[in-house]
Order: sequence, then structure tokens, then C-alpha cells
Amino acid sequence: MGVFNFEEEATSIVAPATLHKALVTDADILTPKVIDAIKSIEIVEGNGGPGTIKKLTFVEDGETKYVLHKVELVDDANWANNYSIVGGVGLPDTVEKISFEAKLSAGPNGGSIAKLSVKYYTKGDAIPSEEEIKNGKAKGEGIFKALEGYCVANPDYN
Repeated sequence: MGVFNFEEEATSIVAPATLHKALVTDADILTPKVIDAIKSIEIVEGNGGPGTIKKLTFVEDGETKYVLHKVELVDDANWANNYSIVGGVGLPDTVEKISFEAKLSAGPNGGSIAKLSVKYYTKGDAIPSEEEIKNGKAKGEGIFKALEGYCVANPDYN
């Protein structure tokens, strides 16, 4: 098995506590509201904490599909969240799992700095393709921007 690590960083005008709430605490409710293609996020096993399996159902190319996420860490006090994609169409055939470690910190002017580490755990000696990485980044950025936009459009949300 190979492990391929990628780092991302983004800034936001939204305060870290508010952004964490939208991205983690309320994501199961907010994400389907702000992204039309995502139909639902439901817990299929667990209580929301570490070990929980969530099913994210979405429509892509006219087909209903899903991805399974495994929650590994929810740290509200430190604005951190770790999870892995462990099943569904979000996993290319060559990948065992994709893990995400996200951490928010205070940024300039009351905003946030978001740091994300992504690890692809591949099967055998497979290497994730540039297209897989590009598509994964685009989807992640889309969710981040949509939830950030919700916070900006709803200043009383906190």
C-alpha cells in the first residue's frame, strides 16, 4: 500500500468557531441545503463521534450515488475534524481510503485559516491520478465555499 499526502490551505472571512460549526457540527443539515446535488447526509452507524459512519447521497450525471465517511476526530474546542472516505463512488478502484485532517485557526481580521491534509491510501503500488486529485480538490473546495457562503449570507448563524 502506498500513501500519498497533499496539503491545502485556505483563508476565510468567517470566524473559526462559526465556520467549524457549519463545516462540522451542522454539516449534515446545512450541506444538502446549500448544495443542490447533495440530497442527504445520514448516520448509518454510531452516534456522530469517532467511529461513526455517515452516508452522503448525491446526484451526479443524473444518477443517485453515495460516499461513506468514517468520522475519526471531532474536536470542537480546537476546531479540528478528521474523517476518511471508506466506501462508495468517492473511492477510485485503486484507493483503499482517503483521509482528511482539517484544522481551523484564527486568521486576519476575525476570519479563519483552514489547513487540510489529505492522504490517499492506495492499493498495491497504485498512484492516484492527477484527475482523481483534481476532482477531489474541486469537490472539497466547493463544499467549503458553499458552507462559508452560507455563513456570510446568514450573519446571525453562529
